[in-house]
Amino acid sequence: MRFTNPKHSLSTLDPSGESPVSLLPTTPEDMWHAHNLIAPSDLLRAHAIRKVVTTGSTGSTTSDRVHTDLTIRVQSVFFDPAASSLHVSGTVCQENQYVSLGQHHTLDLELNRPFQLWKRSGWDSVSLKMLEEAVAEDTGEAMCAVVMQEGLANICLITEFQTVVKQRVEANIPKKRAGGSASQGGMTSFYEKTLATLLRTVDFSQPRPLLLASPGFVAQDFRGYMQSEGQKRTDKKLQRMAKDAVVVHSSTGYVHSLNEVLKSPEVQATMRDKRFTGETALMDQLYDRLRKDDGRAWYGAKPVERAVKEGAVGRGGGVLLINNKFFRSLDIKTRKRFVALVDKVKEDGGEARVLSSDHESGQRLDALGGIAAILTYPIFDLDEDEVEEGGEGEESGAAAEEGAMII
Repeated sequence: MRFTNPKHSLSTLDPSGESPVSLLPTTPEDMWHAHNLIAPSDLLRAHAIRKVVTTGSTGSTTSDRVHTDLTIRVQSVFFDPAASSLHVSGTVCQENQYVSLGQHHTLDLELNRPFQLWKRSGWDSVSLKMLEEAVAEDTGEAMCAVVMQEGLANICLITEFQTVVKQRVEANIPKKRAGGSASQGGMTSFYEKTLATLLRTVDFSQPRPLLLASPGFVAQDFRGYMQSEGQKRTDKKLQRMAKDAVVVHSSTGYVHSLNEVLKSPEVQATMRDKRFTGETALMDQLYDRLRKDDGRAWYGAKPVERAVKEGAVGRGGGVLLINNKFFRSLDIKTRKRFVALVDKVKEDGGEARVLSSDHESGQRLDALGGIAAILTYPIFDLDEDEVEEGGEGEESGAAAEEGAMII
């Protein structure tokens, strides 16, 4: 993604949000960035197609689809990662000849079509970081992973920011019988279908890392099938893909096995400079601390806020892990509450990681309520006050927690 005006940059940005930021998405990944940038109550202006009904002098009506630009106050944002499409709904706040104030409309953001964004509550530190990542020139290459088992393959693209399941391949494999070749023929047919789907759904015109993961020897055999097919077709690109593919072990062929795949030494060596391997390592460290119950790992909004307030998530290894859904809350006060938490950790010298629920590490964090922290020193019973309050206080605390989780 880039600024539509070459003279614009992060340094010229109006922090109050009163002046619009004009952006141009050019790649499917940019749609994911736009999804994170656009939040409820923002103002968004983009190209729109509107159905307009006109009444003639005789009373007959005709309908036409007209192209126009509309400005809406955002109410909801829907992102389809598989299609990389973004739909933003809201009410029209600037009328023109086709629409009146207050009418509802859904803007469909498209690649290579600019849009303008106003942040009515201002550009806070989290939204500024998201914008910085969106316009960064060096976005890195997406890694392709095929997680498979007999009769099942999930073809995924793993970027710095999200994991997208591009296609799921399924096939019936006959049971193995002594002296029978039906099972082998079924696996060959499965490999053929998987390879065809892989080449159709993922662009390998430029070299990109390819991971093949499975229990047993399914991934290894699939790599061998790719090599033999490359030789049969005299396809140098396919031969190179097979040669460079990294084969790792996974417990199943389902998408959740990507978590263990990203932890494997082979992947760590291949992708050690990528952000998502670091996030996976941090989540592993968090879970290890929780199992040890040594007072240096906590999850849930209240305990984490107390730890940050006491300065325990600061210099010397303190890490705040927070899901990006907290910054998409409909309540501006809730958003500011968690932005302040991120700012406090950074001021104390700690590390604040905003994880996406579109990625495996973010989904693991979701299971813990979407927020957790690794402390620089142990603190016990951070949730003790919550238990002692009980009754009405406990209910209000639960309500606050629930409010913070609004998307």
